[in-house]
This record gives sequence, structure tokens and C-alpha cells, in this order.
Amino acid sequence: MAHAANFSLLLNRATPFFLQKLIRGLEKECAAILDKVSPQRYNFLYLHRDIFPGVDVIMANLILYHGSFQVVKKPIYGKGNPHNDYGLGFYCTEHSELAKEWACSGLSDGFVNQYEIDISQLNILDLSSEKYTILHWLALLMDNRIVSLSSPVMMAGADWLKEHFLPDIRPYDAIIGYRADDSYFSFARAFVNNEISVAQLNEAMMLGDLGEQFVLKSEKAFDLLRFISFETAARSIYFPRRRERDEAARMAYSAEIKRDILEGLYIRDLIREEVSADDPRIQ
Repeated sequence: MAHAANFSLLLNRATPFFLQKLIRGLEKECAAILDKVSPQRYNFLYLHRDIFPGVDVIMANLILYHGSFQVVKKPIYGKGNPHNDYGLGFYCTEHSELAKEWACSGLSDGFVNQYEIDISQLNILDLSSEKYTILHWLALLMDNRIVSLSSPVMMAGADWLKEHFLPDIRPYDAIIGYRADDSYFSFARAFVNNEISVAQLNEAMMLGDLGEQFVLKSEKAFDLLRFISFETAARSIYFPRRRERDEAARMAYSAEIKRDILEGLYIRDLIREEVSADDPRIQ
């Protein structure tokens, strides 16, 4: 049962995101665990495959959804807005309901496009893995989004983040990370403006069930993406849900920033103390 215990520990540590993978060759004592496992990240399990000698991990295709004002059967590599969270790319999610909200940002109904992709062939940057912190995500945001840096501390903070925490995304085919939508972008700005601490920013990003996005970055990733189907997302249903999610996050944020005012690390502290990525205070 030692392997089963280790396997259970691994799955508990992995944040649900990918579809359940087809796994064979495990000891019988793992079978009961597998029946109850929620979707897990393939990369996490694959990197820890040495714990289970003889385990054969078969990559099932990952199902992705893209919300849009139109049907997108074949996304075009190199086309799009270079000022999105992670730069130029095709932005998706594993959650169809969330994609429907993203599809209804205008005045009319939207469309949710469904795809599948074999991620076993992709090099994926997972910003929610233990290797990265909220500051790596924020550095990418500062590097790609158009941000109004309205104060000297914001300008210094943005530059410092990019210099010390900006990941090199060039080797990667895809990126997994937060979506800085509406209120969440304002939370990021508040941190860079020295208004909230790292701990408060981490808490803020958990508000409103934000979810993660899966972004295709390379031509290889685009080539592997296969269109399955589409469905209409009714604006009358999903635009109010999107607004409610945003308002709930803002209300929870207002309550959060009233706590812990004098404690924690702020952007000024990080710069002054030259805090590095391995500092336990920002984990």
C-alpha cells in the first residue's frame, strides 16, 4: 500500500485542471483511488512517474473551450491581440461555463468552441506549479498588458517585477495561469501601487472562482488543436453571471483589504529587501 499512499499524496498536491488521464499498469491497491480521482495535471504526474516503477501514463486528449463572438473552427497562429495576459496566443479554458461567460462580453450572444488537443507533445509552462509564485504571473502581466503606471512606485514596481520575476516563455508551446479579467486586473494594479501585500494579492486571486486559462503559444500547439463543435451562449444568461462573479470578487476584496493592513510584504518591501523567488514569504 506504500505506492497507493504516495499516489494519493501526489494527487492531493496537484491542483485539478486536466482531464483524468488513462492510467494502466498500477498495483491493484491504487484502483480504488483512481476511481475517485478528479482531473489532474498530466505534467505533474508525469514528472513524478519515477515514484511508481512500471506505471504507464497514457495521454488522453485534453478538452478545451474558447468563448468568442464567432465560431472559430481553425485558430490562426500569429493572429490576435498581443496585449493579452500572456501575449499573442489562443486563450482557452477547461470549463465550458466559464467560456460562455467570456463569450458574452458584448451586446449579443456569443459562441463556445470546443476542441481537443494531445498535450503529451507540448512543453507547458504551468504558472501554478510550485516553481512559480504570484509574482511570476504578475511580471508577465506587466510585460504584456497595457498598464497605466500612474505613480512612481508603480513604474518602479513594474520594472522590478519584470527584471526579477519575468519567466522566459519562448521555449513553451502553452501556458497555464490566471486570467486577469476585470476586477482581477485591478487587484494586480493595487499591488504594484503598494496598496495591498503579496498575501492579500494571493487571497484576492482566489476570490470569485476565477479559474485558469490554457493558452496556446506555439505553431506546434495550434497544429495539434482539433475542432469538435460549438454551441451558442445566451447573453441574457451569461453576461449577468459574468457581472455577478466580478461584483462578488470586488466585495470579497473590499473585506479582505481591511484586514492585515500593517503586516505582510508590499512592493516597496520587495524592492528594498531585494526579495528573490525562493523567499518563503512569497510562496
